[in-house]
Amino acid sequence: MAANSQGIQTLLEAEKEAAKVVQKARQYRVQKLKDARSEAAKEIEAYRAQKEEEFKKFEKDHTSQTSSSQSSIDSSTTTQLADLDKAVEKNKAEVIKKIVDRVLQSDPKLHANLKKIEA
Repeated sequence: MAANSQGIQTLLEAEKEAAKVVQKARQYRVQKLKDARSEAAKEIEAYRAQKEEEFKKFEKDHTSQTSSSQSSIDSSTTTQLADLDKAVEKNKAEVIKKIVDRVLQSDPKLHANLKKIEA
């Protein structure tokens, strides 16, 4: 019976030892997951910062092109508007005269569908 009790005691100790090993393995796994998450967050932040820097550089390079293009378009538009204003001033009197002449020119005649009524 003593040997039987000794064997049971040994098994209980082995079970406790196994439970400790399993607990340590779980803690190790949880710690590794936390480490992996923090490492991934650092990599994501570094990647985000790199892409943000690339975007700012791209934006800066293309902003200068946009502003130069905009200034050339503005100058071209100003020139075209000035040309139109000159053409309007040059032809203004002639156009007004043609419109007035056309309005005043009337050729009164009866409509083709009007029938003469004799009374």
